[in-house]
Amino acid sequence: MGRKKRGSAARTVFRLVLLIGVGVAGFAGWRWLQDHPEHNPYAPLKLDDPVGWATSQKLVALRDDITECRAVLERSSVSYTALPETGEGACARPDRTQLADFPLAPATPAVTCPVATGLEMWKRKSVEPAAREILGSDLARIEHMGAFNCRKISGSSSWSQHATANAIDISAFVLEDGRRITLIGDWDEGADKTRFLQRIRDDACGIFATVLSPDFNAAHADHFHFDQDARWVSVCR
Repeated sequence: MGRKKRGSAARTVFRLVLLIGVGVAGFAGWRWLQDHPEHNPYAPLKLDDPVGWATSQKLVALRDDITECRAVLERSSVSYTALPETGEGACARPDRTQLADFPLAPATPAVTCPVATGLEMWKRKSVEPAAREILGSDLARIEHMGAFNCRKISGSSSWSQHATANAIDISAFVLEDGRRITLIGDWDEGADKTRFLQRIRDDACGIFATVLSPDFNAAHADHFHFDQDARWVSVCR
């Protein structure tokens, strides 16, 4: 009988120690998440935070929540203008968000807020650091070929993401030292320019729903296509 009591007491102590250990580990994990918001799915997205495990999930959520999307821009100190709704039918544009200080040329077009957020994150987390690290110069501007185009996908009956300006085509990058890197001329150049373009393409795949590059087909030989389609699975080619 004494042995049974001692055995029961030992099991009780073991369970207590186990519970304490689980509690300590849980608290440590919670504290770690507070210090690493990029991995915390419940922490509000800020574009200055590193890209982490939860970043893609947070970006996906913005596609259905324009109010929160614009709140992300505001808490990340991104200047923008919310333009009036326009268009109708398949080409209706209820979300027209125009970045104010983004280095796009020609003039910065109005896009959906999720695309605007993706562009700002891509610039901060990929294009600017890659330009400095690989090419040894700061970025001056990014050149584009347009965002809004009320049309269907070529050879398809489906509407393009361009029809609602939920997409943008990027063609070139100009550095502060004057160099201009183009997709049509430098994608297969084989040295630093190619490495730069391929790195920023790969980085974009964690930010946009669709990334199409010269590796996809001849129609994209001169530009990146980025969009924030509502699908859950990213397309990266």
